[in-house]
Amino acid sequence: MIAVIQRVSEANVRIDGVIKSGIKQGLCVLLSISQSDKIEDAEWLSNKVASIRIFEDHEGKMNRSLKEINGELLVISQFTLHASTKKGNRPSFLEAARPEIAIPLYHKFILLCEVELDISIKTGEFGAHMEVSLINDGPITIIIDSKNKK
Repeated sequence: MIAVIQRVSEANVRIDGVIKSGIKQGLCVLLSISQSDKIEDAEWLSNKVASIRIFEDHEGKMNRSLKEINGELLVISQFTLHASTKKGNRPSFLEAARPEIAIPLYHKFILLCEVELDISIKTGEFGAHMEVSLINDGPITIIIDSKNKK
C-alpha cells in the first residue's frame, strides 16, 4: 500500500459536483493498493497514519499525532499512485490491485483507522471520478509505502 499523507487545515471530496465528505484540521490520505498487498499492510499503514507525528506542539515542533490533536481523517482511493512510467509516456497500472482485491483492503484500512483513532473516517468513493480540494498546512506531504518500512 502506498499512502500520500497531507496535513491539512481543511479538505473535501466532490463526486458529480456534490461534496461527499469533508474535514477540517487533520490528514488527507490518498491510498493505493497493490496486487501483492495483504491485511498486514493495512494494519501497519493504519497504525502509521494514526501515529505519525506531523502536527506542531506548543513549541512549534512537529511532535504530535492525529490522535493527540483530535484531528479528522479523509481517505481517498487513488490507484494511480502505483503507476509505472518505465516504458514510454503512457503510465501502466499493472501493479495496482484489481477491485476484487483493492475494495476489501480499502474498507479494512478505513475500519482499522476508525478503531485506532476512535473517530468516524471520511472517505471518497472507490472507483468514482472525484474532485479533491484541500489546503495543505505547512505544506506537509509524506509518502509511505508498506513495502518499504524504513
